[in-house]
Amino acid sequence: MGTGPVTLFLCGDVMLGRGVDQILPYPGDPALQERYIRDAWAYVELAEAVNGPIPSPVDFSWPWGDALRVLEEVAPDVRVVNLETSVTRSDEFAAGKAVHYRMSPANLPCLAVAQPDACVLANNHVMDFGHLGLEETLDALAGAGLRAVGAGREADEARRPAIVTVEGGGRVLVFSCGTESSGVPPEWAAAPDRAGVDFVPELSDAAAAEVTGRVRQVKRPGDVAVVSIHWGSNWGYDVPRDQTRFAHRLVDGGADIVHGHSSHHPRPVEVYRDRLILYGCGDFIDDYEGIPGYEEYRDDLRLLYFVSVEPESGRLAGLRMVPMQARQIRLHHASSGDSEWLQAVLDEVGRGFGSRVGLERDGTLTLRRT
Repeated sequence: MGTGPVTLFLCGDVMLGRGVDQILPYPGDPALQERYIRDAWAYVELAEAVNGPIPSPVDFSWPWGDALRVLEEVAPDVRVVNLETSVTRSDEFAAGKAVHYRMSPANLPCLAVAQPDACVLANNHVMDFGHLGLEETLDALAGAGLRAVGAGREADEARRPAIVTVEGGGRVLVFSCGTESSGVPPEWAAAPDRAGVDFVPELSDAAAAEVTGRVRQVKRPGDVAVVSIHWGSNWGYDVPRDQTRFAHRLVDGGADIVHGHSSHHPRPVEVYRDRLILYGCGDFIDDYEGIPGYEEYRDDLRLLYFVSVEPESGRLAGLRMVPMQARQIRLHHASSGDSEWLQAVLDEVGRGFGSRVGLERDGTLTLRRT
């Protein structure tokens, strides 16, 4: 086995449904059942009103934009994304939900172009079109050669980790779970006889022990274990104490990285017992341009997280974050001013966790521990 660090690419919410799906080569039915918007193309028009015309159809790589070149240059060992959309042609809208996301299975090359090693699915949109929509999602991902984790046709499948072998013989284990605080309905929980997601009913010590018990069953010396968790509110920088305690218990029980997401903008970073905790990675790809209301959080700014871990010890070797800006439903390198803004915000909100964020000459952000 090699002795060098293992580098992972992590990001927040990849939402390829709705307006994103509409500009791709094979859009699905644009019909929506939202309170104010009934056609997904309206989200494209909102984006165009802010940042100018968007060609249509675009090629499959369009939404990723400059991020693909960054991924090529960094060449991480493992790539993990939170796929927050169902991949289905179903029109069976889940009852009781204000917003539904679906992308056409024919547009899956838009996900495949980023070469994800694990697509985490335990989130609040993967079952927007019910159990049949979830099963179609699982079939479509498998058919495209993409590894899903965090959802399944029954509980064992939903809880089974993605195991990614890296150069030198080591492995990265990816577990995916979701909580009600992020909008995951409790009835979406997978059961022995029911499809669903790996649902954590409460952020208790017992729930953490259940997750880490599964980690320890699979983890071998030299493995890097990631627990990817969909939790918390959409806006704000405060991290509830129960999330901090739960994240710490996950690390105490064997997790090497806690990959948190659900917030629409990046949240604080913490290093606990030499392990990385990302409390919220923010949005990554979506159709949110032109939606007003929370401008102070600059949710147009996105981050690629590159996490390096020493596999023998599980310790964090480094964290590098590359800022992007979403314009015309596409990721572009952030300006120097926007990178400075992100650095200042993340540095300020991370101080309470003992982490500082620096800005490098090339515009990337790096974690500096205090």
